[in-house]
Amino acid sequence: MLAQQPQAEHLVVIADRQLLAQRAQLLGLQWRSLPFNSDRPPPFERGALPVIDVPLAAAVTAGKLDQANAAYVLRTLGIAVDGCLSGRFQAMVTAPVHKGIINDAGIPFTGHTEFLAERTKTPHVVMMLAGGGLRVALATTHVAVKDVAQHITSENLEHTLRALQRDLTARFGIAMPRIAVAGLNPHAGESGHLGREEIDIILPLLERLRREGMQVTGPLPADTLFNRKRLREFDCVLAMYHDQGLPVMKYASFGSGVNVTLGLPIIRTSVDHGTALELAGSGRANAGSLCAAISMAAALARGKV
Repeated sequence: MLAQQPQAEHLVVIADRQLLAQRAQLLGLQWRSLPFNSDRPPPFERGALPVIDVPLAAAVTAGKLDQANAAYVLRTLGIAVDGCLSGRFQAMVTAPVHKGIINDAGIPFTGHTEFLAERTKTPHVVMMLAGGGLRVALATTHVAVKDVAQHITSENLEHTLRALQRDLTARFGIAMPRIAVAGLNPHAGESGHLGREEIDIILPLLERLRREGMQVTGPLPADTLFNRKRLREFDCVLAMYHDQGLPVMKYASFGSGVNVTLGLPIIRTSVDHGTALELAGSGRANAGSLCAAISMAAALARGKV
């Protein structure tokens, strides 16, 4: 669908060329692949996009998962990352992947964020979603709820907040980011009656960072933090776990939000949704979030967010 719309940016698709042609035919869309040359990218041509061809291991049926193609998915990601590290690409934008089928194929995989951190040898990365007037970052990402508390350590939170501060300044142009930090427990622990992580871990760290000059507020009860009046005071919210912050974020911007990985030496954005296998091949999938991710990646590459 991207090939049908004028693009201000020079895009290259890393995928199986034959699969793209088959899917375009299935959907009745004009499609032609172009050779990719990073030194002389071609001007936009309706129905055509440059492609780096990565052949599938097995034939694909729309909406059906196949373990045989799990390594193919990671190979496309690896090409994109390595291209960004070498300067061949200025940024990478990822479509959703199905984590379960990759693990079923015997390949340990918890998500794009963790894969990119390992591939770029980055010790600490931060997942942040932006859209609907909000920026929500996560202290933990794809971790089972029962294991979240053990990952809320002073060291991990400090690395997260410093990476968040650094990229909000360097990439998003916010001179002095104002960061709201949610508590882990209901009512931010209710003075220790509903948990002590706020008292023992989060608050001491925030006090130390404030003495350094960082504008970090909290720990704040998550159930009252996400209201429009309060959010106007902050440039970003740091939630303690995936389903504390992202339901609010996605309610505000689903279909147009962007996932940004902070802390990496490269620019990476992604969509704000999953694979939606039931829509594959139907022509009913909404490309809004993908277009937003491309636009943000380009803006970050230009330094004009």
